[in-house]
Amino acid sequence: MSKLSRYAFVAAVALFLSGCVTQREQPAPVEEAKPTPEQPQTPPPTTVPAIPTVPQQPGPIENGAEQPQQPAPKVRHYDWNGAAQPLVAKMVQSEGIAAGSILMVDSVNNRTNGSINTVDATAALNSALKGNSKFTLVSPQQLAVAKQQLGLSAQDSLGSRNKAMGLARTVGAQYVLYSNATGNANAPTLSSQLMLVQTGEIIWSGKGAVAQQ
Repeated sequence: MSKLSRYAFVAAVALFLSGCVTQREQPAPVEEAKPTPEQPQTPPPTTVPAIPTVPQQPGPIENGAEQPQQPAPKVRHYDWNGAAQPLVAKMVQSEGIAAGSILMVDSVNNRTNGSINTVDATAALNSALKGNSKFTLVSPQQLAVAKQQLGLSAQDSLGSRNKAMGLARTVGAQYVLYSNATGNANAPTLSSQLMLVQTGEIIWSGKGAVAQQ
């Protein structure tokens, strides 16, 4: 081989080798980073507002001194039996009354200057007349029925002699004992009148002082 051909061969070999080196030194292609999937966002924690503290209001200031208590109303108790017994004893001695006559005891009326419960007074008169030999009493049950028929309560006092006479006729009584509590309420007087129902005539009358118990 000629000298010129040798130089051309060497140059070709060098050129070939330089191309291989160039290809070997090229950097590998960089892969693009894939986008990271977005993570679900956690909602921020809910904040509960604090409830403001209301300052406690001071209670009413109590007065150290005790309030005086009102005295309870005084309840009066009377000895109605002490007044009714002697009245009835005198009444049954009245002349001209046939034994076994029917007698109605009207409820005692309050004619005093104060408040008096006269139910016990009426009961005392009925009790004093029990077992007497002259009168047959209209029972409280018969009297209550008759008053109910007239639209009155069992303890209602008729208040007048004429009304008492009308009730006595309703129950078939021949006599009526009409009574009032009169005078001062602290020391009343029990006043009674025995009347003939047919004519309204007053056969007997009497009164007695009533003491407080």
